[in-house]
Amino acid sequence: MYLKRFPLIRSRLLHTTAPARYFGPCKTTEPTFDKILIANRGEIACRVIRTAKRMGIKTVAVYSDADANSLFVREADEAFRVGPAPTSQSYLNVEAIMDAIKTSGAQAVHPGYGFLSENAGFVKRLDAAGVSFIGPKEYAMAAMGDKIQSKIIAKEAGVNTIPGYDGVVRDAEHAVEIAEDIGYPVMLKASAGGGGKGMRIAHSASEVHEGFKLASDEAQSSFGDNRILVEKFIEEPRHIEIQIIADGQGNVLWLPERECSIQRRNQKVIEEAPSTHLDADTRRKMGEQAVALARNVGYNSAGTVEFLVDKHRNFYFLEMNTRLQVEHPITEYITGFDLVEEMIRSAAGLPLTTTDQSAVKINGWAIESRVYAEDPEKYLPSIGTLSKYQEPRSWRVENDVRCDSGISEGSEISMFYDPMICKLSTHGATRADAIATMNHALDRYLIKGVTHNIPLLRDVVSNNDFGSGRITTAFLAEHYPGGFKGHRLTSETAGQLATASAAMQFIRQARESSDHVAARVAEYVLLLPQLQDDGSVHKLEARVSLALDSAAVNLQGTNSFTATTVYDNGEYPPTTSKLDISWDVDMPFVELCQPGQGNALTLQYLDPLPLGFRVQFMGTKFDIDVLLPRQRELLRFMKEKERLDTSKLVLSPMPGTIVSVAIAPGDVVAEGAEVAVVEAMKMQNVLRAPRAGTIKAVHVQPGATVGGDDILIELEDE
Repeated sequence: MYLKRFPLIRSRLLHTTAPARYFGPCKTTEPTFDKILIANRGEIACRVIRTAKRMGIKTVAVYSDADANSLFVREADEAFRVGPAPTSQSYLNVEAIMDAIKTSGAQAVHPGYGFLSENAGFVKRLDAAGVSFIGPKEYAMAAMGDKIQSKIIAKEAGVNTIPGYDGVVRDAEHAVEIAEDIGYPVMLKASAGGGGKGMRIAHSASEVHEGFKLASDEAQSSFGDNRILVEKFIEEPRHIEIQIIADGQGNVLWLPERECSIQRRNQKVIEEAPSTHLDADTRRKMGEQAVALARNVGYNSAGTVEFLVDKHRNFYFLEMNTRLQVEHPITEYITGFDLVEEMIRSAAGLPLTTTDQSAVKINGWAIESRVYAEDPEKYLPSIGTLSKYQEPRSWRVENDVRCDSGISEGSEISMFYDPMICKLSTHGATRADAIATMNHALDRYLIKGVTHNIPLLRDVVSNNDFGSGRITTAFLAEHYPGGFKGHRLTSETAGQLATASAAMQFIRQARESSDHVAARVAEYVLLLPQLQDDGSVHKLEARVSLALDSAAVNLQGTNSFTATTVYDNGEYPPTTSKLDISWDVDMPFVELCQPGQGNALTLQYLDPLPLGFRVQFMGTKFDIDVLLPRQRELLRFMKEKERLDTSKLVLSPMPGTIVSVAIAPGDVVAEGAEVAVVEAMKMQNVLRAPRAGTIKAVHVQPGATVGGDDILIELEDE
C-alpha cells in the first residue's frame, strides 16, 4: 500500500514569505469545494494552494519519496505519499492517487500541468468516483489533447492550420514519405502531451529517421503514448498563444496573447504578454478563432490555443493545451484574472467572474523568465542542494516582481523531475519598465549549489534585438550559434566590472584592517575573463586607480569613489568616472551607481578566490584576479596548469540513465557518430564520438545510472 499520511509540521521557519497579491482580492463568494487534492508537485502545487487558501478551500498534496520534505508538502493541509521517486511510480500512479482522494475525502482534483493534467483516462476515473476534475471535461480533453485529432477539429471550426499529415504516422519510413511530400523542413512531434518533449525538426530524410526514434521514445517516456505527427515547419515563426477561460454555462472568453518565441529545444524560456508583433485586429481574429475552437468541442475551464505567426501576421493553429499553462502568471498580471480561481469556479458549476468580453483589458506589460537548474550553454540539467537561495522582491512598486517557485534554501534539485527552479515574472506600465524590472530581479536572484540559467536569461533580456521586439523561435540559435558561454564584456560593462571590483577589494581590505581611516587611495590590476569570438576566454587586464571621496571608509553602506581605468594594450580607451558602491556587511548584493548613467546595477559577491573573488555580473559568473601592481609583475612568471585531454573520452554531460549504447570495444567510429543515449528529466540526449577512432572500452550498459562527467566510453590513442 503506497498511501501514507505525512505528519505536517507547522513552523514559521518553513516558509516566511507572505503571499503576494497579483490579481486583487478573491472574487468568489459562492460555495465551491471544501477540500481539493492537487495531483502535482513543486511550484504549480504551491500556486494552486495559494488560490485555494484565498477561497477558503483546504488542500491535499501527494508526494513521492524524493519530495517528502518539499515546500508544497509543508504548505498543504494534508499530504499523502504515493510512491518512490520515478514519476511512473508516483505522480503518474493513478491507483495511489485515487486512494489518496478517497482517504482524504477530497471533492475535486486540480492536476496542475504535466503528469496527469491531460490524461483523459484519469478524468474518466474521477467521473466514475464522483470527484470533480478542475479542468475540461473528458471528451474535450480527449479531442483537443490529441494533436492529430485537434488539427482536424480546428479545420472544422474554421481555424487556420499548418499544412501536414492528419493521420497517425506508422513508422520512420512513413514519416520520410510524408516529409518528402510536404517538403522540408518538417516538425516531428508527439501527438500527446507538450512542453517541448517528443519534438524534433528535420531537414532531410536521415534527420527524419533519427528524429522519429528520439521523438517517439521521449513521447513514450513522458506521456505513455509514442504516436508522432508530421507537419510543415514554418520558418522564422513567432510562437504566440491565446488564453481562453470557459465555464459550463456556455461562456467563453479569450484573454490577450502571450508571446513565447524565446525557446530552447522547443521549450519556452522567456515569455511576455502582450506581444510586440500583433496589432489589435490580428489579436481579435486570433482570439475569436480560439473561442470558436473551444465552443466547437464544448470546452470549459482554462485552456490555451497556440499559434505560429509569420512576419506578415499570418497565423496557424499549432495545438491546444487543455490545462493551465506554465506561463499563466503573465496573463494574470496584465488582466487581473486569477486563472486558478476561474478553473475552480468552472469545476464547481459557477459562471466565470465576468462573462463580458469587452471587460477584458490589457494593463501594462509582463515578462516571465523560467529559471532552470541547468547549464545555459548546452541546456543540460544540474542537480544538487540549494546551499544559498534568495528570491528577488518588489522593486519600484508593490508586486512588480512575482516568484512562482516550490523550493526554499536547502531544497534538493533531483534528476527525476523537471529542473525548473522558479517562474520569475515582472510587470510594468510599459514593456521597457517590465524589462528593466526583470534585469533588476535577475541581478538580485541568489542561487548557489546548482548551475542555473540566469546568465542566459539576463543576456537575452538585455539584448538589443529583444528590447526592440525583433524575435523569432530561432532567437537563441541565431544569437548564440555555438551555445551561450556567458556575457561578453563591452567597453561599458568592462569598465563597470573593473571599477566595481576594485572598489569591492578596497572595502574588503578596509573591513579586514584595524585602521579604516588611513588609506584613501589605492591602485589595483584586475584580470577580467573576456569572451572571444571563437568561444575562448582571455584575460582582459585593467589597471584601476581609486580615490575615496570621503575621509574614511564606510564599512556598512555606501562609499563614493573616483576611478581611473587604463586597459593593457589599449583594448578599450582609458576612462575616469565617479561611482557609488553600496555593500552591506555579510550580504552578497553590491549595488553600483554611476551618476548620470541610468539605473543602478547589482553585482553578487559569491566566493573569495586565492587571488581575488568570484562575482556575478550581468548574470554571468566572473572569476576575477585583483592584484597589487607588484603581484601582477610576479604573476607573469607563473606557469599555467596543463588541462586534461578529453579528446579520447565520452563523458556524461549530466546525471541520468543510459538508454542505449550503440557501439562495442573494437568498433571503428567516425567523428560525430552516435555512441550512446542518456536520458535525464525525460529528455534524451545523443552522445557522439569526439573524433574518429577505435573504441577501446565501454564502461556502461543500458539502464545504468551515471553522474555528470562520468567516463562512459574511451577511444584508443591516435
